[in-house]
Amino acid sequence: MPAREIKPNIFSVGAIDWDRRLFDELIPLFDGTSYNAYLIKGTDKTALLDSVDPAKESELVNNLKELNITKIDYLVCHHAEQDHSGTIPKILRIYPEAKVVTNQKCKEMLKDMLLIPDHRFIEVKDRETISLGDKTLDFILAPWVHWPETMLTYLKEDRILFPCDFFGSHLATSDLYVTDEPLAYRSAKRYYAEIMMPFRTSIKKNLEKIKDMPIDIIAPSHGPIHKKPSFIMDAYKDWVSDNVKNEVLIPYVSMHGSTKKMVDYFTEALIKRNIIAKPFNLTATDIGELAMAMVDAATIVIGSPTVLVGPHPNVVYATYLANALRPKAKFASLIGSYGWAGKMAEQITGMLTNLKVEVIEPVIIKGYPKEADFKALDRLADDILRKHMGITGQ
Repeated sequence: MPAREIKPNIFSVGAIDWDRRLFDELIPLFDGTSYNAYLIKGTDKTALLDSVDPAKESELVNNLKELNITKIDYLVCHHAEQDHSGTIPKILRIYPEAKVVTNQKCKEMLKDMLLIPDHRFIEVKDRETISLGDKTLDFILAPWVHWPETMLTYLKEDRILFPCDFFGSHLATSDLYVTDEPLAYRSAKRYYAEIMMPFRTSIKKNLEKIKDMPIDIIAPSHGPIHKKPSFIMDAYKDWVSDNVKNEVLIPYVSMHGSTKKMVDYFTEALIKRNIIAKPFNLTATDIGELAMAMVDAATIVIGSPTVLVGPHPNVVYATYLANALRPKAKFASLIGSYGWAGKMAEQITGMLTNLKVEVIEPVIIKGYPKEADFKALDRLADDILRKHMGITGQ
């Protein structure tokens, strides 16, 4: 990606990774990603905001050469994760005058992970500023968005917020700015669900920090730039709120058809009661889609057969994921079957310690579902309907 001007003397100098398909050896990237870095030229000083993943360091270096940058005074590091920081050592070799500007926690992480010597740092505190001459960098500490050392930079004179991973999206696009809002929304929601959702409470607090700031542009470290800040800020306000939707998420596995029969019947029972049902067969599900569905659902009902007296391994993983992501669901339950015995229900509920949910009486049956079992599923659907009416007005 060539260097591109955002405003006079403010440039995007990062890189697009069109082909990357896995992030952190965990998160699928169906649309690639970008590593956004920004150069700000003041009348007195020049600052580079973040670097790029080491695999793309040549693109960042070439962009700086293209702009004839012979000196960098400040290299601002918002977050120590290597997709942002990994090329810092290379930049420090090319620009020996440059100082890494970051907070105390990030400084210690960079010293540990990248072996950057102590004398190359300038340590800043919350709302401390650095002048570039005609431009001022205002640093905002935003711990646990999504690491403990994360910070943001606000460029006062140009009213640009550089929020690092906050408001980002894994989306490789040649568009510098958001042009396709539905695509941008979906990509940002997936990014929030997979990466940011566990830190919902911290994000709420940090949204409060910036809510009254005059912001014309939000330039994140992944994905396109937002020229309509309200578009992404309003989305985040909704996602981190305590409001849930009249939706039931049903991640499930079925080995011999019994649990599948229960899920199909239960799904129809919910639909008849005007509740949105979202079943996910975990043997074929994109986990990112499952995480996105967790953002809004009022209830999660896990469906599993019994395997060696416990839940199916895929269900264990999905339950672990739900517990780690900490969605704002209000209720949870289980459906499933067993052949001779088991403690599936106890094991699954015991894994949901991070979720502040009310557990509704499960429906666990022996063998293939019978008439009494279908009635029990209707009872569960009725219970969920009553619970949802109490919180969503449905």
